[in-house]
Amino acid sequence: MGERKVLNKYYPPDFDPSKLPRVRRPKNQQMKVRMMLPMSIRCNTCGNYIYKGTKFNSRKEDVIGETYLGIQIFRFYFKCTKCSAEITMTTDPQNSDYVVESGATRNFEPWRAEDEEAEKERQKRESEEMGDAMKSLENRTLDSKREMDILAALDEMKSMKSRHATVSVDAMLEVLQRTAAEKRRKVSEEVSSNPTDALTKASSLDGPSSKETSSESGNRQAKAPFKPSITISVVKKPVLAANGNVPGQSEEKFANNTSTGLQSLCQNYESDDD
Repeated sequence: MGERKVLNKYYPPDFDPSKLPRVRRPKNQQMKVRMMLPMSIRCNTCGNYIYKGTKFNSRKEDVIGETYLGIQIFRFYFKCTKCSAEITMTTDPQNSDYVVESGATRNFEPWRAEDEEAEKERQKRESEEMGDAMKSLENRTLDSKREMDILAALDEMKSMKSRHATVSVDAMLEVLQRTAAEKRRKVSEEVSSNPTDALTKASSLDGPSSKETSSESGNRQAKAPFKPSITISVVKKPVLAANGNVPGQSEEKFANNTSTGLQSLCQNYESDDD
């Protein structure tokens, strides 16, 4: 089995290649080539779209009399995948591309339009700088300024990336914890400096019931001064007068009567409010 796959051929010792007859082949002889479609096209016969990368068998021949800087131009014949209509295309070594000759049209490609616009701008600039030295100097100055701006932007991006690379995860967590601790400390200081503000804030967040209770407590606090909570009485040793009566006894009775009258009035006032 191994002998069947040998690629080397035996040449006898008396073999002379110059004695072999030369085969005369036509210049436009066609040969079969298996290739892939280098661009997307649309068939003119049936309107079928043939996309880039489609594999097919084609016939290749030399285009007689057409070369570019000594490079031969080739023509390819292949058929549509739907209607089998023949389509031809040729190589374009000047633009490193292919040109569809007949049987189909090339689909629109945005990058080709961009390249064409860039080529037109380049040719226009070259024609302007052809006889104007000042214009060429201005263009070179603008190009150098643009390059400097690009380099500055690149340096800034590199420095930013290096700064981000030096920061570790542990350092970031430590900074976040420190900032959170500082915020908590500030809040505690504010509460300790103004405790009444914290109480008022808490009472305002309670709701309508807290407002009613606070109003009732305020009313009670306003009524509190009218209620005698503590009575202080000073008793002196009575001194007998000449007529046998204690001097100031009548005045003391009058004061006691007035105090009991005030107490009864305050109690009646509270009962009415309740």
